[in-house]
Amino acid sequence: MPQYLLSIYQPDGEPPPPEILDPIMRDLEAVNAELRAAGAWVFSGGLHPPSTATVVHLKDNEVLTTDGPYLEGKEHIGGFTVIEAADLDAALEWGRKVARAITLPIEVRPLAYGSCG
Repeated sequence: MPQYLLSIYQPDGEPPPPEILDPIMRDLEAVNAELRAAGAWVFSGGLHPPSTATVVHLKDNEVLTTDGPYLEGKEHIGGFTVIEAADLDAALEWGRKVARAITLPIEVRPLAYGSCG
């Protein structure tokens, strides 16, 4: 069955206060439980702030590392979920459920097989 990446985009800055964040996290866990019950959940995770990132890249035949995110922006990927879905329409429905739960944009993208190993 095809797999899809649901990327959660969140604004830079501090997370919302507990009175706002706690109900969002509760709603997200309910969607995750629904994903698991449906057999669609593969794995998920939240990410630390972009300031904790280290970028590894090749330049002039030398591998360099730099601190911070690869791209500066007003939003960043704050977390993700990998799911299995019959098709894009089914994956988009899960993306809608996650978006409703967390009130943030969700990018739904199919995973490519065979291109990375």
